Amino acid sequence: MADAKIEATVKEALEMFRPQLQADGGDMEYVGIDDEMKVHLNLTGACGSCPMALMTLKMGIERYLKDACPEIKEVVQDNAVNYGEGFDF
Repeated sequence: MADAKIEATVKEALEMFRPQLQADGGDMEYVGIDDEMKVHLNLTGACGSCPMALMTLKMGIERYLKDACPEIKEVVQDNAVNYGEGFDF
């Protein structure tokens, strides 16, 4: 489990990114950080059912979080719908 400082940095970065999702009718829920330093999120609203959700997650949220907190290895969607099959990010 990530230490409190890393978790606080991640939560702060997610709050900074959140308005971009909300502008398109979506949002995200923070689930946690696992032992492999993967951030787990649930995309909700329009983002939860969007076929571009994987792209948003990897090219948007993950990139932003890794810049803010280099210890983070990956961002994964806990409630993922398998839209991203065949894509290799």
